[in-house]
Amino acid sequence: MSATQDTGSDVQHFDLAIIGTGSGNSILDERFDGLSVAMFEESIFGGTCINVGCIPTKMFVYAAEVARAVTTASKYGIDAHIDTVRWTDIVDRVFGRIDPIADGGEKYRREGSPNVTLFSSHARFVGPRRIDTGDGRVVTADRVVVASGSRATVPDFVRDSGVTFHTNNDIMRLPSLPERLIVLGSGYIAAEFAHVFSALGSHVTVLARKERLLRKSDLEISQQFTRLAQDKWDVRLSVDATGVRQDGDDVVMSLSDGTEVRGDALLVAIGRAPNADRLGADEAGIDLHDDGRIAVDEFGRTSAEGVFALGDVSSPYQLKHVANAEARVVQENVLQPSWDDTTGWKRFDHRYVPSAVFTDPMIAEVGLTEQEARDQGYDIAVKVQKYADVAYGWAMEDDEGLCKVIADRATGRLLGAHIIGEQAPTVIQPLIQALTFGQSVRDVARGQYWIHPALPEVVENALLGLDLD
Repeated sequence: MSATQDTGSDVQHFDLAIIGTGSGNSILDERFDGLSVAMFEESIFGGTCINVGCIPTKMFVYAAEVARAVTTASKYGIDAHIDTVRWTDIVDRVFGRIDPIADGGEKYRREGSPNVTLFSSHARFVGPRRIDTGDGRVVTADRVVVASGSRATVPDFVRDSGVTFHTNNDIMRLPSLPERLIVLGSGYIAAEFAHVFSALGSHVTVLARKERLLRKSDLEISQQFTRLAQDKWDVRLSVDATGVRQDGDDVVMSLSDGTEVRGDALLVAIGRAPNADRLGADEAGIDLHDDGRIAVDEFGRTSAEGVFALGDVSSPYQLKHVANAEARVVQENVLQPSWDDTTGWKRFDHRYVPSAVFTDPMIAEVGLTEQEARDQGYDIAVKVQKYADVAYGWAMEDDEGLCKVIADRATGRLLGAHIIGEQAPTVIQPLIQALTFGQSVRDVARGQYWIHPALPEVVENALLGLDLD
């Protein structure tokens, strides 16, 4: 079906409009071939994950892991050193692969999808399911999916200072490796980039407003990570950045304790804000949460009839695997003929959302923290198992990693799992499965074989160590 244009006007009508080409782009499959689709992308095609987020950052992380393996090899009886870090080669390896994917995706939508019209402009609602394309045209649609993502938050005092600063959007494309990197922030983006640049040779200073890094993690994990980070980086805790200025090639940041920090690059990594405030939500009749996210129900529906939302613009979980899962739900529901009859509609399942931080050491978590479990009134059993206590931990000479599991003492059901250490995002997967499918701790621990002496034995031993009724 083709888009229709109002006679004598600059209004085009489509069956479906999609704002954002990250997870929103994945909605279209063969079932949409007969529908006319308007797609909007004002930035790089493909969204944050493939271009400036998950994928390129982990390619940098892997290079950092290789560097760390070299610099720590002596504890295994291997004397090794790094001759040169070829920063431009690292950048070229990453974006030589990433950029063609983005370009190819855009080309496919422009040339290989005859039912799709791609607008390279900012989309803003000017009425119910009525979108201003920013170039004098207006698009209307029967159904709209908002998947416009989020953006890096930059404090006004930095943005207005005139200094050169970076976010995740451009820090990976620096022309050279900075000798001294200042990282403003203490969350997962700050932790990952601090690891990357430190491992590759930069002196890294991390500025944290609170007393710990990764404060949203379980307390024990956050405390362990903060202690380890202080041994690797210059970590300033419980300080506010009060000002910043440019001094020649240096960025100079003033701190609330009266000190200053100098660097030749500044990374702002204090969080991300949903892009809902840039969409004209009021004009569309779309309600927002107090934190700026689009409000959606379990089916992905907004308060505006015919309008769905997914991903960072609406979800409390700024995670690509969540956005992808939400896209699969919206993909099914947007095809349903009735807006009000939700019989057979798909629902979001956010019961057990795992997350990971690809820093040094890696961190992975799912379910409740210990404090959350206690606050919810559970009688809990907690076990912390060190990597150093299992055979593969011995092989790695690991003195950093640990696996923490939390269970309901009465039922034997797992409530939460938190791992810091080598390959934590992989090691945690059996625990994600246990939570998702309601498996008991005893069944998981003893109802299957655990390869010996593989690293997941740290999970097995942690589960066996729980003191259950």
